[in-house]
Amino acid sequence: MKREVLSNKKIKKIIFDDNMKRVILDIFDKSVDEDGYIIENETGDRVLTPKGDEVKLENFVGFTPGSEIVLTNDLPSLIQYVDVKTY
Repeated sequence: MKREVLSNKKIKKIIFDDNMKRVILDIFDKSVDEDGYIIENETGDRVLTPKGDEVKLENFVGFTPGSEIVLTNDLPSLIQYVDVKTY
C-alpha cells in the first residue's frame, strides 16, 4: 500500500492490477469480453456507467459501496461519485 502526503494528511492508495480487477468482477458475477469490456455473466450485456458508457477493464476502478454502480478512472466519474456522497 502506498502513502502520499497531501496537505499534511496521509492518504492510502490501493492499486489493483488487471488480475485483481478480474477477481473483483468475478465476485460481482461479471467478466471481460474479447474486446476488453466488462460484461454481466448471466446475460453477456456490457456493463454501463450511470451516464450509459460501456466500461473497459483498463478504466474500471471499482463499484460504489453498497451497489453495483461502476466507477471508472476518468475525472467526471469520480466527481459525480463525490457529488453524490456529499449531498
